[in-house]
Amino acid sequence: MIVLDGVTPPSGGTGCLHSVPWFTARLGGALTELTLSGRDLTLPEVLSRAIRRTADAHADTCDLSHPRTPQATVVLARWDAASVEYLVLSDSALLVRGADGAVTPVLDDRLARLPRAALATDALVDANLRNKEGGFFTAAADPAVAARAVTGSLPRREVRALAALTDGATRWTEEFREGDWTALLDVVAKEGARSLVERVRELETADREQRAFLGRGKTHDDATVVYAEL
Repeated sequence: MIVLDGVTPPSGGTGCLHSVPWFTARLGGALTELTLSGRDLTLPEVLSRAIRRTADAHADTCDLSHPRTPQATVVLARWDAASVEYLVLSDSALLVRGADGAVTPVLDDRLARLPRAALATDALVDANLRNKEGGFFTAAADPAVAARAVTGSLPRREVRALAALTDGATRWTEEFREGDWTALLDVVAKEGARSLVERVRELETADREQRAFLGRGKTHDDATVVYAEL
């Protein structure tokens, strides 16, 4: 299971000739190949090699040291008969339903823990917070960032289902408070991923005029959901 959410850069350039979709396609392709062929690799090692491979593809033409170089959030999950491995980097989420039905969110909450004042301007974020100690981390051009991810492993028998979601989909719980993580996963399991996204879109549209008060910079955000029953 692989979910990437490309980080849309603010105006002002990225130091790169390529788009965010180009970057996520390259990174996603490398992750897909490495998670399957590199069964001896841990998920952080998989992510590190995928970032390096993607960086090598445009290092000669682009300034990869630019803080806004194309980047993405990452959720990975891989399982076999014995175990379920997972990795989360930045503000996408992984929900795990256990054999007892309980739902546990796996979150990298570093961005959410930053004070809003610290996120006041793009320049401040770029200089002090983006892929910096004390800030937050994304998959960009530095393979070492893989060590910053939230990772773990569970016995396969203890996992009933998984859902990977970008932050545009987790708004249903995190921003609109329509239900907790268990309720969100129930919507996906019973009605499908499309239903959750449609619910979020309805809430965003109805709340268009109030979004500034909730701290959202835009009405809509990319919403992706991948669901698997094990």
